[in-house]
Amino acid sequence: MLNRLRQRSKDEGGFTLIELLVVILIIGILAAIAIPSFLNQRGKAQDSAAKVQARTAETAAETYSTEHNGEYKELSTAEVKKIEPTLGEEKAAKLLKAEEKAGGGYVVESESVPTKDTFSIERTATGTIVRKCTGTGGGCPPSKEW
Repeated sequence: MLNRLRQRSKDEGGFTLIELLVVILIIGILAAIAIPSFLNQRGKAQDSAAKVQARTAETAAETYSTEHNGEYKELSTAEVKKIEPTLGEEKAAKLLKAEEKAGGGYVVESESVPTKDTFSIERTATGTIVRKCTGTGGGCPPSKEW
């Protein structure tokens, strides 16, 4: 009988405490690498909603101009929302402004609700398009132009 117990204890294998700690350490290192990368991608995705909204507002402002003899007078957020009702959706991004610039052209600006980053598209009097952003949510590059 004692012989059987000795045989059984030799057959039973398992992991030592050191082996388990090494595996946990490796998993911890992988998580430390993956989590910041994931959070950065999440910020970029949230900012992309504001970029899309700014681009949609730009198209609506151009439509407004077409309907008003090529002018942007009295352009407002309410006017572009009449043209494109989806601009009223404010869960992911919020349209901050759509207005005529002094001297011609217009500017539209959208804000990412989760990151508070802002993205603007400006059309100058000469017709040049300038895209600017503020913030650090991941979608705004260091140059502050997108």
